[in-house]
Amino acid sequence: MTRYLGTLLLAGLVACASLLASPARAEDTTKKLRVILIDGQNNHDWRSTSPWLNRVLEESQRFSVDVSSNLKPGDRPGRIENTVPFPPDLGKYDVVVSNYNGAPWPKEFQKTLEEALSERKIGLVIVHAANNAFGNWNEYNLMIGMGWRGPEGGDRLKLDEDGKEVLVPKGKGDGSGHRYTGEFTVTVRDPEHPITKGMPREWLHARDELYDNMRGPIKNIRLLATAYSKGTRAHEPMIWTVSYGKGRVFHTPMGHDLTAMRCNGFIATLQRGTEWAATGKVSLPIPEDFPTGKKSSSRPAK
Repeated sequence: MTRYLGTLLLAGLVACASLLASPARAEDTTKKLRVILIDGQNNHDWRSTSPWLNRVLEESQRFSVDVSSNLKPGDRPGRIENTVPFPPDLGKYDVVVSNYNGAPWPKEFQKTLEEALSERKIGLVIVHAANNAFGNWNEYNLMIGMGWRGPEGGDRLKLDEDGKEVLVPKGKGDGSGHRYTGEFTVTVRDPEHPITKGMPREWLHARDELYDNMRGPIKNIRLLATAYSKGTRAHEPMIWTVSYGKGRVFHTPMGHDLTAMRCNGFIATLQRGTEWAATGKVSLPIPEDFPTGKKSSSRPAK
């Protein structure tokens, strides 16, 4: 009996060790990640861009998307069926995608996002003009790292011709702008990060506003890619991540309108950045139609 019990105990220990080492503990990429897309106010055409963001995220088969719109009084909703009331219950989602630039969110909801993000209960994705929002919300400025702000809105990060990071102090130089609009080349600066891994060193982005002089606290930032602005004659941050407590934030100022968002480079970057913000990993591949250094590549208008 003692020998039998000993054999069972040994077998149990081996089984436990096998389970601990088993690949089954890896991220389950068959389970869709739950996205809450927030819109409803923006100085950009959110009624056309939110359905597109919803579409390309769901087409990847990696996400299920709900939309929550914080509308102005008397304003009409967008044309997406899978809507939920604002503010949404963040406990139901893995990642927030913000396509919002408008009135402040309720203080209670701000606090809920701060806590959920810092405790890594949810990820955050910032697209284009969402970095214009909430200049007086200090924690949001830390979440996004840098955004559209005046010269007093924080430091500015740029790269010089040699690719060296240059920090312009708060109060010096220009405020944020888009002093160049058109096609521009995105240069990958961190080819080992999961989001940019496998991307061409340089790729041509479709016509877009090239945000420059982004300002903010610039803390816990990992710069992944830049774009050279003919308006500022500097390499401006174009893709980056932020660590907010334990949480993950993906941020890109690309995506002014549907022309910019139809770029296959933008689509892949958004999809991969959203997956990373939610999980810390990227399983979605670089598509074959990704832009090259000499040629942009975009989805059809319809």
